[in-house]
Amino acid sequence: MDIGVENAGYHNLASIEFDHNAADTLRFNADRKKNGTKIYEADIRTLDPLTIAEPGIDLLHGGPPCQAFSLIGKRNSLFDERGMLLFEMIRFARALRPRALLLEQVKGLLSAPNEKGERGGVFKRFMHELEQLGYCVKWTVLCAADYGVPQLRERVFIVATPGTNGFSFPPPTHVESPEDTPLLPLKRYVGAGKVIGDLPKPVLKGNAPTFPNHVDVTPDRDRERIHPVAEGGFLAGTLTAPLTLRCNLTKKDTTKYRRLHRLEPSLTLRCGEIFFHPTEDRYLTPREYMRIHGYPDSHILCGPIRSRSGTVKNLDQHRLVANSVPPPLAQAIAEQLKKVLL
Repeated sequence: MDIGVENAGYHNLASIEFDHNAADTLRFNADRKKNGTKIYEADIRTLDPLTIAEPGIDLLHGGPPCQAFSLIGKRNSLFDERGMLLFEMIRFARALRPRALLLEQVKGLLSAPNEKGERGGVFKRFMHELEQLGYCVKWTVLCAADYGVPQLRERVFIVATPGTNGFSFPPPTHVESPEDTPLLPLKRYVGAGKVIGDLPKPVLKGNAPTFPNHVDVTPDRDRERIHPVAEGGFLAGTLTAPLTLRCNLTKKDTTKYRRLHRLEPSLTLRCGEIFFHPTEDRYLTPREYMRIHGYPDSHILCGPIRSRSGTVKNLDQHRLVANSVPPPLAQAIAEQLKKVLL
């Protein structure tokens, strides 16, 4: 989100990040840009907002951890301490009184139960607390592909500004079938192949990359699983593949061992599954993940690259991307906010 906001003309005063590899990535890129952004590697609950910025800042933006609300997780909501981090945005807003607030979350937030088990209770409480601070709150679900990002990623975005305002979320610039909207000058969705097709061949893990973060971590056994999967297909639906390769996969496993199609947007990039390259028998590299997410090539990731069967303590490079907001989408919203602020 920092990149999108900066591209819209804002200056990020500070970033707060608990994960070490994510904080290292923020520091590395801030140092290269020499933009003066201060990086706090800390538990946000231990920080005093007034030691970070003065009241009256233009924008407070963030994406609190989503695991407590994700539809593919345990959905422990507020009984997961990560779920309570959502309300750190309220604490910071109360102290800093920003002219605008921007928050991103998974769609599961809309139905997450509160402590009493009331469906949607967490979202209602969050909206109510913002309104109690005097903000006019608007929210919607946006798909990244509608804004030129080659990824069918849907997320909830919440925008709050003091009092009544004329803010409206940015209109889409892309659509799946432009011929269905002849009166609107919309472009066709961007396919994954368009953004990764010009990258050089990646190096194998253990070698110095010739292009930043462009490293192939695919184990040999997984290349065997990848080979029979057709472009745009998935292993569980590849009936020509031996049962020894399909193992315990079922028809419902449509995202596991899935190969992207060059002419179509990717499914949502996730932490647990790395998609296959459209034409090569390997997983996507972190750089290809970044291209599909809308990152500039000037942005460098820090930290380990996890093999498909390997584990790391902190976020690896693929998960750093999957947990983040596509920069072009953040930019589109920040530009709309700028119109109101000016």
